[in-house]
Amino acid sequence: MIVTIRDETASGSVTNELSLDVLTERVTVRELIRSRVYQEVQDYNRQRSTGTDFHGLVTPTDSEKTLNGTRPRNDREINWKLQFEKACDAFERNGFFILIGDKQAQELDEEIVLPHNMTVSFVKLMPLVGG
Repeated sequence: MIVTIRDETASGSVTNELSLDVLTERVTVRELIRSRVYQEVQDYNRQRSTGTDFHGLVTPTDSEKTLNGTRPRNDREINWKLQFEKACDAFERNGFFILIGDKQAQELDEEIVLPHNMTVSFVKLMPLVGG
């Protein structure tokens, strides 16, 4: 089953979109994040020799910002498990929230139903400047 994953800003601007193949329509929020992070890291690792920037849910620790995105230093392979742990931590600290249809996911172990052709939004929250 294919689910569209969309990254959005708090103002509703779409910053990234990818298709995610999930095995079942019932998953936990944690499993959804794991699948998303695994796919985007594997896609990047396969293409990293081409100089592709990494546009993932969370930025790898050993990365430096470039004008066009984030590229790990020395084009090293990214560890998806570390990225997954960071993503779960960010979700729990309200670094982003997830909308499934018009419902907001509340907890990592919450079970959600992903109907066919569903769009799931990962809304990244930016800290206020000076706040």
